[in-house]
Amino acid sequence: AKCGACGPGYASPLDAMKGPREEIVYLPCIYRNTGVEKPDYLATVDVDPQSPHYCQVIHRLPMPNLKDELHHSGWNACSSCFGDATKRRNRLILPSLISSRVYVVDVGTDLRAPRIHKVVEPVELFWKGNVANPHTSHCLGSGDILISCLGDPSGNGKGGFILLDGETFEVKGNWENGDKVPPLGYDFWYQPRHNVLMSTEWGAPKVLADGFNPADVERGHYGQRVNVWDWSTHTYLQALDLGKGSIPLEIRFLHNPDAAEGFVGCALNGAVHRFYKTEKGDWAAEKVIEVPSKKVQGWLLPDMPGLITDILISLDDRFLYFSNWLHGDIRQYDISDTRKPRLVGQVFLGGSITKGGPVTVLEDKELPCQPEPFVIKGKKVPGGPQMIQLSLDGKRLYVTSSLYSGWDKQFYPDLVKEGSVMLQIDVDTQRGGLKVNKNFLVDFGKEPDGPVLAHEIRYPGGDCTSDIWM
Repeated sequence: AKCGACGPGYASPLDAMKGPREEIVYLPCIYRNTGVEKPDYLATVDVDPQSPHYCQVIHRLPMPNLKDELHHSGWNACSSCFGDATKRRNRLILPSLISSRVYVVDVGTDLRAPRIHKVVEPVELFWKGNVANPHTSHCLGSGDILISCLGDPSGNGKGGFILLDGETFEVKGNWENGDKVPPLGYDFWYQPRHNVLMSTEWGAPKVLADGFNPADVERGHYGQRVNVWDWSTHTYLQALDLGKGSIPLEIRFLHNPDAAEGFVGCALNGAVHRFYKTEKGDWAAEKVIEVPSKKVQGWLLPDMPGLITDILISLDDRFLYFSNWLHGDIRQYDISDTRKPRLVGQVFLGGSITKGGPVTVLEDKELPCQPEPFVIKGKKVPGGPQMIQLSLDGKRLYVTSSLYSGWDKQFYPDLVKEGSVMLQIDVDTQRGGLKVNKNFLVDFGKEPDGPVLAHEIRYPGGDCTSDIWM
């Protein structure tokens, strides 16, 4: 940073787009449900095309416990702390979805070889917050760390939050105030200029832990709301009901901190909703994208949803991307008009409807025929595209194929046996368009202790899913 009082990250989203090209990325790698009795680990992968180790795992940091189910990660400090020169982005926060541990990883001492700094044991979350199954972690401008949770210590759904001290990483207690708490939790994003935090809902942990039963949707065990919180008082204000069985997962505000709108992807009904602040000052949502289900045979249900599992927005707020984990495609939409997203790029990377597989498509409102299996460097890739991460300049989209080990095992048994992959897609940022980089493959089926499930992708310098501007 050139200015004297700069903290971590960048002054604005457009400044971030001018940041350096990514050279390494961090990915949590999961062994739960694979049959390999080894701890999950954090992999460091070289993504520098000039490096002799390009597309290779250059370091592995094993956790000290088994069956944690590492999932998503966040930072101790990010662009929300940009004005504070005393802050450094030197600790990666790694919540464990199943064990409820939170690992604090030191990436500041050696960027390429992270080490464990502290372990927050589950009992701390249980006793001090009556929450469990931590999911999304965001740093706050105050210096603290906020983590959303899926449930309570008994495995019931509960949309609560836990607050960590940003220096000691001690659990301070719940973030939320008052008796009103949503019945389910998952992801969240906050926007201080509009005094709001938005959270989403997946499902009750004890119901989703080992797989998906469609009957549990009817029983009300899966989410359907975006929950609206008052940022300053930490109180629950409002629920935006997106329909039974919608399962709203990843939520993203536009990056411009003045913007009072964003998008949320709904897994089960294949819809993207735009949420926005109304003239009255409350919040509303409208469906702006819908991926039609396909009529199939040879699958769990007669109608197969796309299963939108991850979404993100480019730092200039021009493009929206999302993955259809079951249908097997990634889509790019021009959102210059946020009310009318326009499909400008699409690429298929596997999925459940490829030719020659067990599923036959009987009726398809979008495709004339079933797509070919995805092969790269001679490898037929199992699974479908899932977690996505965009380079700061918006020109490279990285993709991994594991959703969550319990669901991977159910929907893509070959993925659990062969391990996941990381791929890279070249993005046309002028007109729109996606093209697979055929020279880029990280095959997590070839790891030393056996095939592993690599999940979320994080850059050391921050990225468009970890940084929030204030």
